[in-house]
Amino acid sequence: MGEFKVILFQMDNNPEQKEQKRIGTVMVVAMWIVFLVIVMVYFEDVLDKQANPNQSLSTRYTEAGVREVELQRNRQGHYVTDGFINDQPVVFMLDTGATGVAVPEHIAKRLQLKRGTMVQLQTANGIAIGYASTLDSVAVDDIELNDVRAIINPADDSDVILLGMSFLKKIEFTQRGNVLILRQYPQ
Repeated sequence: MGEFKVILFQMDNNPEQKEQKRIGTVMVVAMWIVFLVIVMVYFEDVLDKQANPNQSLSTRYTEAGVREVELQRNRQGHYVTDGFINDQPVVFMLDTGATGVAVPEHIAKRLQLKRGTMVQLQTANGIAIGYASTLDSVAVDDIELNDVRAIINPADDSDVILLGMSFLKKIEFTQRGNVLILRQYPQ
């Protein structure tokens, strides 16, 4: 029985065994890191879809040529959707309380929007200063409007553009439960 213990002791001191054990430990750690990264990416995607459930829209066309886009409400009770300003991708939050399309300044710079006249804004956080602008095009899937009034808001650091009444008043929208249907009639 004493020889058996000596043999085990000799195997633990074997340099090849130590190297194999080290490689095995590295592989296990690497596997856990890859697993955690995959889990993080998955949950980031799940959370992103909860914040913006309208990332993959599909416009319906009626026989009369009416374009319809159906939006789902997110978990916070807002209608958030992907869209386009001047053919560049953006994220909108529909806001019937906003007079115009309110674009945070950092997004306006990315979109290369021109600052117009300075205007005073009444926001939920009080009075702020903004700049008038006009958007060549605003689109939610295939519903698209041209020459839409907007405000560039330097005080807003969010990554979401408020899609206000300068866009919404030119289309029809109907809310039922957690669904908002946007309709654009042919001109």
